[in-house]
Parts: sequence; structure tokens; C-alpha cells
Amino acid sequence: MSRIIRFDDTLSSKEKIRTIEIRELRLPDDQQEVVEDYSLEEVLAERERIIAEAQSEITIQQQQFFAQCEEQQQALDFAKDQWEQDKLILQQQAYDEGFQQGLEEGRLKAEDNMSEAVQIANETTISSQENAQQYLESQERVILELAMNAATRILGLALEENGELFLNVVRRGLKEAREMKEIKLYVSLTYHKLVSSHRDELASIFPVDVPFMIFVNEELNDTDGYIETNHGRIVVSIDEQLNELRLKLIEILESVDQK
Repeated sequence: MSRIIRFDDTLSSKEKIRTIEIRELRLPDDQQEVVEDYSLEEVLAERERIIAEAQSEITIQQQQFFAQCEEQQQALDFAKDQWEQDKLILQQQAYDEGFQQGLEEGRLKAEDNMSEAVQIANETTISSQENAQQYLESQERVILELAMNAATRILGLALEENGELFLNVVRRGLKEAREMKEIKLYVSLTYHKLVSSHRDELASIFPVDVPFMIFVNEELNDTDGYIETNHGRIVVSIDEQLNELRLKLIEILESVDQK
């Protein structure tokens, strides 16, 4: 979602910013360094694929954790069954030999052994659960960073081959400012020529009496830009919107962990 700053009547010098929503891009299946032209829809599909793979990896790790807990429970049940069998054997031996004292000692010893086995099994289960949870949490962040790095790389390669993608971001920002009375678009030197070549198309977004000007800001990163209006500024930075996407995904992961 884009950020927009509108001047308060009494504090006209302050700005508020909102970020324009951007869709992630898709790299071809063969992962070649030379990227063909891609539509925004294909870029979105690649983003969905990356997120789906991340969710699939988390699901697999959770299944492995539950399987490990099931194994520990089976081990505990086996220890209990073994204890019952050993107890019967000890009782029979004690009666056969006529040593009641031996029976009592055997029973106490078996109970001690069983208690120790149960304690070990419980500690192992708890430890396995804690380790598995820590592993899942660490892997969720790793998967998220991998997905975002892949998305950033795909975006950079696609922009090199198809500047129209940056124009799409600019168009969306300008549409946010359709009701404004004066429009000044600032872009980097890298994209100034491309954006200027589409000036007539971009100007058609506004009424004919609304001034629309395009400027270069050499301090901007290649894929950064912003729109100055009589009511505030609209940011059209691709890098900032990727970062916002990362923060939103982290927020989702943290909310899931707290449940």
C-alpha cells in the first residue's frame, strides 16, 4: 500500500508518506541470467510461488517435529509395557524360589528402573519439542529472507530488461494524485529519459488544467521516485515497497508464533 502525506492546514510543512503496493516479479524456470520481458502478472505469479514454497517448507518441518514427538510417545509406551512384563517375571521368580523378600526387592528395583525410564522419556520429549520449535522459528526467518532476496534479484533483472515495470509503479502513484492541483514527478537520472518519453500518456491521467512536470533528482537511487503535490508527497520507491513487504511477512510469522 502506498504512503501519502497531506499537509495539515495549520502545519503545511509536515509530510506524511504512504507506500504504493508493488507486486513481486518472476524469474524464468531455467534461472538464466538473461531475462526475457515479463508482464506484471507473471511477476506476481513468481512472488506467489516463492511464498508457497516457503509455506511448504515450514509445513514439512512441522510434520517432522510431530513425527518425532510421536516416536517419543511410542518409546514411553513401550517402556511401560516392558515394565509390566518384567514385573510379572520377577513376581513369578520370587514365588517359585520362595523368597518373598526377593519379590519385594525385585518389585522396588523394577519400580525404580521404571521411574527413571519415564523421567528420561519425558525429558527427551520436552527437549525434542523445544529444539524442534527453535529450529522451525529459525527456518521461517531463513526461508523468508531467501524468498525476499530472490524477489529482489528477479525485480532487478526484470527492470533491466523492461523499464515498463517502473513506469507501472509511476502510473499507480500518479493515479493516487489525480485530485491534486499541481503535480511534480521526481525520478532518478536512470529512468528520467524513459519516463519523459511517456509524458503525454502520464499527463492524460489529470485534467488538462493541472500542471504536470517531470524532474531529475540525482540523489535518488535508480528505482526510487516521488510525487510532490499541493497536498503532500507520494513515494514511488520500489526498494521501500520491497522492504514493506518483508516487514509485513515478518509480522505475519510473529503473529503465528504467538498463537
